[in-house]
Amino acid sequence: MQDTIHVNLPGVKMVAHRGVSGLERENTCAAFVAAGNRSYFGVETDIHRTADGRYIVFHDDNLTRLLGDGRVVEEMRFDELRALRLTDLDGNARGDLLLPTLEEYVHICKKYDKDCVLEIKNHFEPEDIDNVIAIIRGIGWLERTIFISFDLPNMICIRERLPQQRAQYLVSTFGEDLLPILTANHLDLDIKYSSITAEQVRACHEAGIEVNVWTVNEAADADRLAGYGVDYITTNILE
Repeated sequence: MQDTIHVNLPGVKMVAHRGVSGLERENTCAAFVAAGNRSYFGVETDIHRTADGRYIVFHDDNLTRLLGDGRVVEEMRFDELRALRLTDLDGNARGDLLLPTLEEYVHICKKYDKDCVLEIKNHFEPEDIDNVIAIIRGIGWLERTIFISFDLPNMICIRERLPQQRAQYLVSTFGEDLLPILTANHLDLDIKYSSITAEQVRACHEAGIEVNVWTVNEAADADRLAGYGVDYITTNILE
C-alpha cells in the first residue's frame, strides 16, 4: 500500500499540502483525515468565497483541472459547488469526495489536534476576513490557525484585526522589498522552496521572521532546506 515518504528533520514542522495530497485527492476531507492520522504538525488548505457568501475549500480559480469544467469557483453558488464529486487519484468515482466547507476542514484539524494553515485565495473584502475569523473562533481553533495568502492586503487586514496571529505572506520569489514588507507588517514568510537561500533564511531569522517553504516532495530537497534552518516544510508526500 502506498504511504508517505518518511524523513528525519528535527525541529522542522511538517505541513500536509492540501492534506496528504500525494495519497488522497487534494483538498478533500479524505486528504485532511489522512494528515490527521499521521505525524504532521499542520494541514494546509485553500478557501474561496462563493457567489452567495459561503467559504468552500478548493485550490484553483476554476474547475478545469480537476473536473474539466471551465466555470469560475467564486462565480458559483455554494449548492452548485457542493453537488460536485471528484475522483480519487486512481480516477475512480467516490461519493465522499466533495468540496469541503471551511467549517469541515477546521473541525477535522481540531479533532486530530493539527494546526490549520489556511490560504485565503484571491482578494477577500474585510467583511469576509471578519467572517472567516468568526467561523474559526466559533469552533475554538483560532489560536491554532496560521493564515497565508499571496494577496498582501489580505495579510494586512488579518494583522490589523489579529495583531498576534500567526500569518505568513506567500511569495514565489525573494525580492529586494520582501524583508521590509514582512517586518513592517509583522508577517512571517511562506516561499517557493527553490527560491530561497541559506543566507536569506538567516536574514529572516535575524529579523524575527519564521520561514515556511512550499511545496517540497523530494527528501533530498527537504534535507537541504532543513540545513538552511527553515521552520516549516509544506509537502504533498513527505512526513
